[in-house]
Amino acid sequence: MSELILASTSSARRALMDGLRLPYRAEAPGVDEVVAPHLSVTEAVRELASRKARAVHQRHPETWVLGADQLVEVAGEVLSKPVDRNAAREQLRKLVGHTHAIHTGVCLVGPGGKVLDAVETTRLTFYPVKEEELERYLDLNEWEGCCGSYRVEDAGQALLERLDGDRSNVQGLPMVTVVRLLREAGFRFF
Repeated sequence: MSELILASTSSARRALMDGLRLPYRAEAPGVDEVVAPHLSVTEAVRELASRKARAVHQRHPETWVLGADQLVEVAGEVLSKPVDRNAAREQLRKLVGHTHAIHTGVCLVGPGGKVLDAVETTRLTFYPVKEEELERYLDLNEWEGCCGSYRVEDAGQALLERLDGDRSNVQGLPMVTVVRLLREAGFRFF
């Protein structure tokens, strides 16, 4: 079987991949993450995941490359990574007491240009927490580098009232979907 590369520098994605005990290495895709404004949120994450996987695959055409990208959507608005604490506060204010969706695009590109892809959506409802609790959460700095300004794998899980879907999707990589794509590509487990 060809080598597997994760087109990501995300520690959360690497931790999820490590759980498979499948040999792989991680490499930064180094791509522009701006997408056309007319794309839907699911089209955008599909495009970005593909762009990341193809960028790394161009450098290593005999390998399999897994790319992923994630966006948060609440009341029709798309949230990406906040630039600072104030932006994180504004994002979290939109999420607390409401339900939002996390969309993750996953793309697996292999030798000969074979492409397998999918989009996974998980819905989350946050407790309607008070402003002082929100500020204490912001003090933890979990918002840094996080779509939607929280980490469900850490203290941010205390914001979570309900989760419908794949929890690993919220953490950055929908592992049920990833395993399906890897099996379709011929990877063997255990």
